[in-house]
This record gives sequence, C-alpha cells and structure tokens, in this order.
Amino acid sequence: MTPDLFQQIERCGAAVDLSSRAKWLLTGVDRVRYLNGQVTNDVRRATTKEALYTCVTNAKGRIEGDLFIHAAPGEALMLDAEPMLRESLSARLEKYIVSDDVLITDVTGEWKLLHAFGAAADKLAQMASSFPTGKGRMVRNNRFGVAGCDLWLGEAEPLPDFHFLQLTPEDIDIWRICCGIPRWPQELNAGSFPQEAGLETRAMDFSKGCYIGQEVLSRIKATGRMPRMLVKFQVHDPAFKTQSTGTPGPSWRLWAQSADGLKEVGMVTSMCLHPVLDQVIGLAYVRQGLEQELSLLLAPEGRSSILYKVEISW
Repeated sequence: MTPDLFQQIERCGAAVDLSSRAKWLLTGVDRVRYLNGQVTNDVRRATTKEALYTCVTNAKGRIEGDLFIHAAPGEALMLDAEPMLRESLSARLEKYIVSDDVLITDVTGEWKLLHAFGAAADKLAQMASSFPTGKGRMVRNNRFGVAGCDLWLGEAEPLPDFHFLQLTPEDIDIWRICCGIPRWPQELNAGSFPQEAGLETRAMDFSKGCYIGQEVLSRIKATGRMPRMLVKFQVHDPAFKTQSTGTPGPSWRLWAQSADGLKEVGMVTSMCLHPVLDQVIGLAYVRQGLEQELSLLLAPEGRSSILYKVEISW
C-alpha cells in the first residue's frame, strides 16, 4: 500500500468485497434464545439496521470463532464469519441443538457482501433506496475500526454502479493492523480469551445470562487477571524494514530485560509496513502487566544476537 492510498482511505473511506465470508441463516422460534447461549454478546440487541459483533467460545472461555449477527426479514438471524471458519463454526453452532426449534442453514453462496467505511459508507447508504425490494439490505457495521455499513445482495443481483475506492485483501489487512483490529486466526484463536484481545466492551455482555464459557470469562472480568494482553507496537530500527513482514506466525517474540537477563514476554501475531510512518508496526500478545511498558525487544524465536527495539503504542 502506498502513502497516497492510505491517506486517501483516511479522507474518503473505501469499500471491500467480503462475499467470500461464511454466512448462515438461523430460523425457528428458539433462534435468539439458542444463539444467546452460544455467544458472548446479547443476541437480542441485533437488529435489521445494525450488526452485533460477538465471539463463540468453548467451555474454557477460549475463542472458537468471531462473527457478526444481524436480524434478517422473515423472523431470522443472519451470521457471517471468516471463510476458514465455515466448517468448524457450522459444527459448533449446531452442536448443542437438541429439542430446540432452530434451523441453521449455510447460505454462503447465496449472498454477496460489500462493506464500505468512512465517507464511502455514507455514499453507499444514500444508494439504499435503489435496491430491489427483498433483494438487498443495508446494515450498519463497524468492522475495521471506522463506522461503516454492509450491503447484502442476493447472488443474482448486480452490484450497484459506484465509484468507491475498492481495497484488496492485502490492503484491508494492512489497514486493520494500523487500526489495531484483531483477526482470526492471527490474534483470535483457540489460545485466546476475548478479553486478552481487547474485546470486552465490543463483543461481550456480562448481564445477558449463561453461555458456553461464561463462567471462566466472568471470573476474568471480576478479577481482571488474564495471561496476556494484545498490544500494538512500532519498530523504530530502520534495519528491520528489510525483514519479512506480513503475518509472521510464532517465529517472532518480544523480550524484556530482567535481573537474570533477557526473558521472553510476548509473541508477535501480525506485522506490516505502515505506509505513512514508513516503520514496521504490528500486534502482539504480551504478559499482563507489561502492556504499559514503553519498549521491549524484538527477535526471532530462540533469540538471535540481533535485537530490535520496539515501542508499545497503546
């Protein structure tokens, strides 16, 4: 991504085609009650106008997936999640259906999904009146750190004629790292609690009642204790720009000085070159209590002789 493109996104917003995301339709009189027992947020707050963000967790409170929910016409709920979660979340969402009046239908191939944010979202919303009745709908949604909206269109319906800046998957990944947005599976995965990823206020409701994993997550809420915290960082050493960026996986670690020398205190999950700052930035999990540190050291797993100084920026 070029500096000009990044600044254009900041000024004018942009759009991204998310049609490849997994999508499900939930019907049946028990759909809200049942789904409320499976996710971390209060499904009763999902409407036809605004999507609700939530996580699916296991009995130990670890994340099995994240998804967006909105109410669909005809007494139904629509869900969407990362494409790679299509099979695993289908099985997970159906796992606890016993005598409930709930039907979960995979409708991934039946809908196009376009998301616009910033000023582009305002333009897209103005076009809503031109969509064929029953063939498309607009839903407000903050997916990438900026107020936006989703356009849902039936697969047979053409996309409207618009002139928004459209981002590639690579562009949107750089944008979400710059905005500090965690993503499956880099930051959100079976090793993470929602609160570790900073999702307590965005994806959780502690008064809605029981759900799978609620006991563990409520205890974290009460004590404030968790193994680690997600942070955003910058690498100030120009030499590091020559290293491979992108999604480094578990190979890069964060280290801190201690009385006994260097100790490993965190794991990098995502990195990219900031288009405007011309510095490598990233997201990482660090041990709780170190998220307020001004700086740590970055090195590959096993600690090489070369250590790069990083600054935690939140």
